[in-house]
Amino acid sequence: MGMICYDYSVFSFNKDLSTIRSLMLTLNRPLCFFDIESTGTQVAKDRIIELFVLKVYPDKKKESKQWLLNPTIRIPDEVIAIHGITNEEVADCPTFAERADEIFSFVHHCDLAGFNSNRFDVPMLGEELMRCDHVLDIRTISCVDIQNIFHKKEPRNLTAAYKFYCNKELTDSHSAKADTIATYEVMMAQMEKY
Repeated sequence: MGMICYDYSVFSFNKDLSTIRSLMLTLNRPLCFFDIESTGTQVAKDRIIELFVLKVYPDKKKESKQWLLNPTIRIPDEVIAIHGITNEEVADCPTFAERADEIFSFVHHCDLAGFNSNRFDVPMLGEELMRCDHVLDIRTISCVDIQNIFHKKEPRNLTAAYKFYCNKELTDSHSAKADTIATYEVMMAQMEKY
């Protein structure tokens, strides 16, 4: 199969909660929730170390698979500190290339979902599959990023921070004085909390 290179940033993946509800209520094909642990965050350079996929079928049946993989490159110490997977732990594991056919057949023709998946996991999986002559054609599937829904429904702005940390409403937001005072109060509350 020929390789096709996609710029994942070109596609709009901003699915809202109604889209995920619609997908879950009326699945026409499986929806694969997945997460990746890798050697780093550079999609073109880094490699997948661990992949877990929970496949939910239209009849709500669930199936899952997990792969621990030898990335063929060294896992940096600072990355090991994040996910805890060591170079020694994966030294005798199969490589992604050795499991690519199995992985591709498990996710092929499925919609995809994950947390921050559209910015990292989908491009990383697509890149790894392309190296093995498989195409993850995101033009033909839905990719739902649960983090996007979270951020839309639970805003990450000064008003939300003020409510969360100070348990107060920011009634005059976007006035320089109110925003400055609220920022100070949020910082003080953060120092107390953390």
